[in-house]
Amino acid sequence: MNDLSGDSSPARAVLTYPMESAPLPGQAIEVAPGVHWLRMNLPLALNHINLWALEDGDGWTLVDTGMQTEEIAAAWQSVISGPLADGTVKRVICTHMHPDHIGMAGWLTRRFGCQLWTSRLEYLTCRTLVADTGREAPADAIRFYHAAGWDAEAIERYKTRFGTFGKMVYALPDSYRRIEDGDELLIGGRTWRVVVGRGHSPEHVCLYCPELQILISGDQVLPKITSNVSVFPTEPDADPLTDWLESLASIRLRVSDEVLVLPSHNQPFHGLHARIGQLIQGHEQALVRLSQALSERQTAADIFSILFRRPVSGELLTMATGESVAHLNCLVRRGQALRAVDDAGVAWYGSI
Repeated sequence: MNDLSGDSSPARAVLTYPMESAPLPGQAIEVAPGVHWLRMNLPLALNHINLWALEDGDGWTLVDTGMQTEEIAAAWQSVISGPLADGTVKRVICTHMHPDHIGMAGWLTRRFGCQLWTSRLEYLTCRTLVADTGREAPADAIRFYHAAGWDAEAIERYKTRFGTFGKMVYALPDSYRRIEDGDELLIGGRTWRVVVGRGHSPEHVCLYCPELQILISGDQVLPKITSNVSVFPTEPDADPLTDWLESLASIRLRVSDEVLVLPSHNQPFHGLHARIGQLIQGHEQALVRLSQALSERQTAADIFSILFRRPVSGELLTMATGESVAHLNCLVRRGQALRAVDDAGVAWYGSI
């Protein structure tokens, strides 16, 4: 998520929030027939995640799991012995591979002897990142951040932190059930349609129930903050921002504006189409500002003040750099910017 810029859109969309309060850890609130809202704390600046428990016959389907922490494990124990005590967990669906969403999937699937359901790219990407635990930072990654304009001190900090992803994820299940865009899942006698988004993560799963007029949006659409859309060293020429903008436009066409949106962060809300329009407009305006700033050549690190409302330092540097490169790569793909690497290996961007 983009906790650097908050809401990057030009004017706040007209959204409504029907729920008066959020559940405490270990509690559940029914937001629609058979759909229960859980919330757990995160040890991050964005300090919570919303999880969803769907009644499924004599048991439950869970959507997202929280990060692997002692506090979240304790919260799950409370939920299992409390709101979910009248049935077993039949499956765990993860919207995507970030640790706050998939971190406890292995713990839950092993405890209940059930299967993880997610998209192929989310599962395989997570497996890849977990495998980096204990490795030294690769030369490709160091070259990537050097090219982005990092100094030696920032690169040294990156080296010391590299490989921490796996520490936030309980051992993944060794198999999973693949779900794809357009699949229809029968949960509790109701059909939930899989709507895939891209950009924030490779193959992000949203779940849409037309009967209930509910969209579980994960991190693809959030009401008060924008999803982090980043380029990473593993695919330095990627254009995830175009993927994300196109996904938002597709979701607006495929999902009714009447839905109650259940996001992974902040509150459930009405106003899906207005929020999508706001997000698209905000990023398009950021691209215009950036294109104008490239009248003088810039590195990815030089443009932080153009994209973000707060200073970038410390642990925010990686997120900010990834998002800056995403915007620059988008302009390059649109033919509105050029990239040139100097003899020192630093990438400079300028307008055409």
